[in-house]
Amino acid sequence: MGQILQLTLEHLCLSAAGVLVAGLVGVPLGILLVRARALAGPVMSLVDVLQTIPSLAMLALVMFFLGLGNNSLIAALFVYALLPILRNTYTGLAGVSPDLLEAGKGMGMTGWQLLRQVQLPIALPIILAGFRVAMVTAIGIATIGTLIGAGGLGEPIWRGIQLANTFMIMTGAVPAALLAIIADVLLGGLEKALVPRGLRAKNI
Repeated sequence: MGQILQLTLEHLCLSAAGVLVAGLVGVPLGILLVRARALAGPVMSLVDVLQTIPSLAMLALVMFFLGLGNNSLIAALFVYALLPILRNTYTGLAGVSPDLLEAGKGMGMTGWQLLRQVQLPIALPIILAGFRVAMVTAIGIATIGTLIGAGGLGEPIWRGIQLANTFMIMTGAVPAALLAIIADVLLGGLEKALVPRGLRAKNI
């Protein structure tokens, strides 16, 4: 039981690391694309192409450059988490009414003030929804990280497959599924805590 708990915590940390890196890249990139919309199509298409690469192939490609271990898994999770975060950031910011932006400019607000006080608060529900999708996806994909020497709940699943032991497979699969559900619920609660009721009703 102690080992499964340790593997679950490791699995959560690896998944969260991949999503965090994707957020650090995806949110600023989404903001940039809103300001330079001519680039949005090509960049989104490139990220879409990366998403179509099968997860095993992606792990193999990343492993070729970074070697075996957790770093390769985090890099792969970053790639798969990037699209929902980037797309939702861009969609949320681009969907802000131009009238609101014009009103802000008329009040003398700078571009940074408009972004921080108008665009981001309105787009926040959609951005957080992207993080929820990214986190659940990362938790699922992280289970195959054991194939490249990464830790997490993929270890008992892979050992169970090798030994044809259904119970061992379930000791990894069930915690992974519960982890995805709990992460989704907690991020949903965070969204409700951070986003005013009026904005939630309007955007979700």
